Amino acid sequence: MHTRSFVRIGEMAKLTQLIDNEVFRAYATYTTIVLLKMMLMSFITAYFRIRRKAFANPEDVVSFGKGESAKKYLRTDVDVERVRRGHLNDLENIVPFLGIGLLYALSGPELSTALLHFRIFAGARILHTIAYLTPLPQPGRGLSWAVGCVVTFSMAYKVLKTGLYL
Repeated sequence: MHTRSFVRIGEMAKLTQLIDNEVFRAYATYTTIVLLKMMLMSFITAYFRIRRKAFANPEDVVSFGKGESAKKYLRTDVDVERVRRGHLNDLENIVPFLGIGLLYALSGPELSTALLHFRIFAGARILHTIAYLTPLPQPGRGLSWAVGCVVTFSMAYKVLKTGLYL
């Protein structure tokens, strides 16, 4: 039992070191920002569904009546679909950032370089959402998407360069 206590203390020390790591704290901060932005897209989708009375599931239209009168609300709407595509794009880009960004943060980058990566990615995703929802003319949305992808690939390159056994 004494050995287990010693192991737990060692694990706690490692966790404290991670929390004290400025790059990890920066990663945690910007990850939280982009995850909250992604979660907000769910609420925006719900808002547009209610506002446009465009629902995907029969149980969602019960409050609008029954039978044929409610069926007219089982439909697609261009604005709802635009928000959904923006949310899907977040899933396709933020999820890879989470994993690669964590590995990057643990690979020992300089704080200034890590902050640059994290801030540019978060800014690009926020701009992408604004461009999608407004909608702004292209190439604004495409450029913001590309910038986020380049940042993620840049972090992946650093991780592979410093830690991959080939």
